[in-house]
Amino acid sequence: MRSFVLVALAACGSSSAPAVPDAPAAPDAPAGTDKAAACASTFGNELTDAFGRLDGTVLAVVPPGHPTCAQPNGTHVVLQLTVHGAAYRMVLNLDVLEAEVDAPLAGGAWAEGWHPGVALDYVTTLHVASTAFTPHDPAATTALVTDAIALGAPISVFATSSGGTKADSAHLVHRNAANADGAIVLDAATSPHYLLFRFANQTF
Repeated sequence: MRSFVLVALAACGSSSAPAVPDAPAAPDAPAGTDKAAACASTFGNELTDAFGRLDGTVLAVVPPGHPTCAQPNGTHVVLQLTVHGAAYRMVLNLDVLEAEVDAPLAGGAWAEGWHPGVALDYVTTLHVASTAFTPHDPAATTALVTDAIALGAPISVFATSSGGTKADSAHLVHRNAANADGAIVLDAATSPHYLLFRFANQTF
């Protein structure tokens, strides 16, 4: 059972994406497991310059400033996903408030890959208001996100990539712009559970 208080997100994807009804659930990691231990040293290049939904499996959850993982970030958690045999970096702000919600996966069934052109909006898609979010300090946010995400699990992340030389990474996994809000979706292939994030000065 989840013991934290977050809110979730929905995504839009291609309506022709194949369903994944038999995707296995990832087992919970034992207490004290280093979820950064399997972090990648090289990354893929499939992310285009767009807002989109990345569907992959969890490879690692890298805390800020990790001493051995490639391309760590001193102020963000880096969620590494495996997609088509390559690793990708989803970079998460920590100076945010969080909320969670269960809802169908926006954009259609989970399907491994990068799905640009989706639309996710906290208000119009998920009907979530800024008052639903709970503040935490960065250390608590790191712990909440790390504990919530299971290694090897199918997951979806709504985020923005600049493509080009940065086609291995995506950012803005938070309230951002109309129809381009970032979020994490746990259990994305079976029972989607959305983690939503906003900054303290954002009201909606």
